[in-house]
Amino acid sequence: MERNPFEGKPEPLPPDLVELGFTHGFAAVGDNVRLGYVHGPARGRPLVLIPAQMGTWRTYARVAAELSKDFEIFAVDVTGHGTSTWTPGHYTWDIVGAHLREFLRQVVRRPAVVAGSSSGGIIALWLAANAPDSVAGLVLEDAPVFSVEWPRFRDRDRFVYNGLIHAVEVLEKPDRRLADYFRGQELPVSPRRVKRFPGWAVDIIDRGVRRWERHHPGEPSGFRAWWAPSSFGDLFRSLSMFDPDFARAFVDGRMYGDFSHADALRRTRVPILLMHARWMRLDRYGLVGALDDDDVARVVELAPQTRLLRFPRVNHVVHRYDHTGFVRGIREFATDLPVPA
Repeated sequence: MERNPFEGKPEPLPPDLVELGFTHGFAAVGDNVRLGYVHGPARGRPLVLIPAQMGTWRTYARVAAELSKDFEIFAVDVTGHGTSTWTPGHYTWDIVGAHLREFLRQVVRRPAVVAGSSSGGIIALWLAANAPDSVAGLVLEDAPVFSVEWPRFRDRDRFVYNGLIHAVEVLEKPDRRLADYFRGQELPVSPRRVKRFPGWAVDIIDRGVRRWERHHPGEPSGFRAWWAPSSFGDLFRSLSMFDPDFARAFVDGRMYGDFSHADALRRTRVPILLMHARWMRLDRYGLVGALDDDDVARVVELAPQTRLLRFPRVNHVVHRYDHTGFVRGIREFATDLPVPA
């Protein structure tokens, strides 16, 4: 089994989180499996943040400081990501979900608001259905409910599926040139407009990433340029710490097992906040986004306790593109939750 070269190695925390008392920890959640996480001081009920596929806890760095005024923050690295254990050949919703269930029981130890971004939202849904005593409220941040079920994900809504195929091809190469993640990629931004990364731009980024790697041996990858936002460097950091077999499990069908999103919603009894971001359906690409309006209506039908919060002008990762709206939504949702006994 290939091991994560960064497993168990604490990352430097942003100075503002250090000042607020955040720390980096690790939890043993299964046979030879550890999850890395960042923990804030107890200033309210627990809030567990589960990032999207290929992301790490660092995607929440900006909102964690603000949310820590009202919550006890636990931002985790999912199995196969960040500083957590890689388990190639063993990625399913049930396996990954069980690791997070053990995290809730061992580390959090009281009912938490569990919020997941994108595929992290599907893990959060799994937890609400399979660890009900540990979940006080569920936040689905533009989670691909129904759209990432098999075989729909492969056969009908192929945009994200094709992107994962490309990611696997790039990241499984022995020299894995991370900038090639962008090479040849297309991003529809409207029915008539598509953004493409020109090859010369990818070459410039590739040189920058390789320069970073030469200057930071033994560390995660990165990128720094005057014209690039810091989140750009965080992307390459995350990619270098990501097990490509996690993505391959979505491509070859191993991830899904018999986990039914509809059944999980029926079994979820806690309040749900569904954040729905911008989406399009295009003939050439299928669904560009996480879920469409029909999917949203079905979520509400199966789980009537769902509160819908729309972000029609915001792209998929709400907490990155509208951090103020994300924080406000979480606060208002938690205010209405029953007070713990």
